[in-house]
Amino acid sequence: MNHKALIVRLESFVPVLPALLSKVTPEDAAWKPPSGAWSILEIVNHLVDEEVEDFRQRLRLLIEDPSAPWPPTDPEAWASKRKYNTRDLWESVGRFIVERKRSVEWLATLGDGTNWNATRALPSGRTIRAGDLLCSWAAHDALHVRQIAKRQYEMSLRDSAGFSGEYAGEWKA
Repeated sequence: MNHKALIVRLESFVPVLPALLSKVTPEDAAWKPPSGAWSILEIVNHLVDEEVEDFRQRLRLLIEDPSAPWPPTDPEAWASKRKYNTRDLWESVGRFIVERKRSVEWLATLGDGTNWNATRALPSGRTIRAGDLLCSWAAHDALHVRQIAKRQYEMSLRDSAGFSGEYAGEWKA
């Protein structure tokens, strides 16, 4: 596994998130599409909590003590319970950047001797390895870039005042 490439990918997301959101208004950040899917603000705060309470913490536990219990996570419940959609977008982005930099600093301390095959059984019955978790962490960013892009696509259609975005092409899953 090329863990260093994955760490670079995690680090490279730091400037991408603010760039994606540079012109998003507070109203647009909190806007939810008719489908009820998360707003941009909810996505960003999800990224913060996943950074701190999921990926970094769980990977550290898996590498240092594979038998240590993982703290529970509930991203869907956190969005409403923690009132993600009432927060300030740029404070949330700032928190993400600080936490991601902490993650990258910690990951950079992991040497070539790190046991990326350390495993843990999940409640689903599947087994996850440390390398799977690192890969998933980097992939998670890409999934949420796509999700933010979809919100921006949906807002373009919302703001078209009866004009069509058909020429752009259809959004495919």
